[in-house]
Amino acid sequence: MTRLLLFSRQEAGTPTPNILPTQRPIAARTRPAYIAQMPDTQIPNRPPLPPEIGRRRTFAIISHPDAGKTTLTEKFLLYGGAIQMAGQVRAKGEARRTRSDFMKMEQDRGISVSASAMSFDFAGKDREFRFNLVDTPGHSDFSEDTYRTLTAVDAAVMVIDGAKGVESQTQKLFEVCRMRDLPILTFCNKMDRESRDTFEIIDEIQENLAIDVTPASWPIGVGREFIGCYDLLHDRLELMDRADRNKVAETIRISGLDDPKLAQHVPEELLDKLREELEMARELLPAMDRDAFLEGSLTPIWFGSAINSFGVQELMTGIAEFGPEPQPQRAEPRQISPDETAVTGFVFKVQANMDPKHRDRVAFVRMASGHFQRGMKLTHVRSKKQMAISNPVLFLAADRELAEEAWAGDIIGIPNHGQLRIGDALTEGEALRFTGIPSFAPELLQGVRAGDPMKAKHLEKALMQFAEEGAAKVFKPAIGSGFIVGVVGQLQFEVLASRIELEYGLPVRFDQSQFQSARWLSGAKDAVEGVVAKNPQHIAHDNDGDPVFLTRLQWDIDRIERDHPAVTLSATKEMMV
Repeated sequence: MTRLLLFSRQEAGTPTPNILPTQRPIAARTRPAYIAQMPDTQIPNRPPLPPEIGRRRTFAIISHPDAGKTTLTEKFLLYGGAIQMAGQVRAKGEARRTRSDFMKMEQDRGISVSASAMSFDFAGKDREFRFNLVDTPGHSDFSEDTYRTLTAVDAAVMVIDGAKGVESQTQKLFEVCRMRDLPILTFCNKMDRESRDTFEIIDEIQENLAIDVTPASWPIGVGREFIGCYDLLHDRLELMDRADRNKVAETIRISGLDDPKLAQHVPEELLDKLREELEMARELLPAMDRDAFLEGSLTPIWFGSAINSFGVQELMTGIAEFGPEPQPQRAEPRQISPDETAVTGFVFKVQANMDPKHRDRVAFVRMASGHFQRGMKLTHVRSKKQMAISNPVLFLAADRELAEEAWAGDIIGIPNHGQLRIGDALTEGEALRFTGIPSFAPELLQGVRAGDPMKAKHLEKALMQFAEEGAAKVFKPAIGSGFIVGVVGQLQFEVLASRIELEYGLPVRFDQSQFQSARWLSGAKDAVEGVVAKNPQHIAHDNDGDPVFLTRLQWDIDRIERDHPAVTLSATKEMMV
């Protein structure tokens, strides 16, 4: 049994001081040094944003694979009125067509392999909100795509499986959110199945993620007995309808836990348990504090079942009410505020062949400031050229529509033929560089060959396109022919081979490589050239033309660091101009 439960049986007047989460502030817990040094981007005394910008909520959904992230995304779209029928990842026929998993491979395997963006409206209590939602891949083999996506959002929704609690990938992704000080909203999914004790789940989140948890709703019953939730923020009873999965839950407004209306809808034994648990929760857990939530030290948790459309609307209302407005973006030489009139934005993702018929490349751009209008000319900072953006698009996953305008906080797509890369800045003339968009050294390296030797040129083109997309690293060795492809996880090779065949009609073979890992070389030009000249068999160039040192053993890295102290071997490369 958890510590919270043990404590709950004590006398109310004698609390144990080291248990209460409210007495263990986030600052006092162990945070890695690099997190403590991060600049605080939340500016409390900023003047209110223009209404059009202020109504935007840009957030990502993160979780371990299979926690129900894509199903939740579908329900968001359903409640936003963007679709008429929500798809499910594991279903048959018409019900299977989820919007966010639009690639053939995603549909076949029932997993997300690429982040997808969706923009839709949501009617709040007093005004309409514009949600920009990004569904990220949960599988660790595609985590790099997820890391980059998190640079473009202002908040994250963490989905947890009620039976499994906090899993390894959830923890990794949470750390990335922590590095960026992103506010986090938690949704505990699959409550209609056998799941763990509510206090146990909350305690695990607090222990493993070192974040305070405040319940926004409380489940009534569990598994087959699960009938709904009590909404603590608005004193409402939410009842789940198991018969119709696309139906919004019935809501009954009540005045506190002593309201006789409760007994009409909740069986007696479940009602007694609810009252007892809520009393404990109010004693033990902190109340909702928006400032603490925006700082990233407190997460509100909702309980529900995405597949049954339950708890989703409450979560969306929570995002609208508490979620942050578009935040300032880190850049060099200065921070970009969303209320600036000049239009700025940065590319955080490139997706090739979203429409296989047209070989197109779409750059996903997060608008950092200003009011963008279709046809505007913006400066591409890396090449210093002007680009007329005549066909910007808004996404609903694979579906797109022309965007006549966009405001700070929006995510738009710019179709292009390879001019835009990850990390590129678009401005109205100012030379800005957005920082913090990472590229990681691959952990697996393999050689690649076209099944037909006559198609080597086609293969090169396909590989370069995927390298620009960030789906894989492509290295051209200084000695010999062919290419070496680097990825984070084995599954990426399969995805890559499948996509090259589907999108380019080109069967490929991956061969074992003699190299184990890759490191980017940086330092003074003559020092780097010295390493390149002495180790030609280890040298390759990435798709940007930067030198890369390919290693067989850790000994190779140690040797270079010992013999060439002026050169740095780096496992990450910041994607930038």
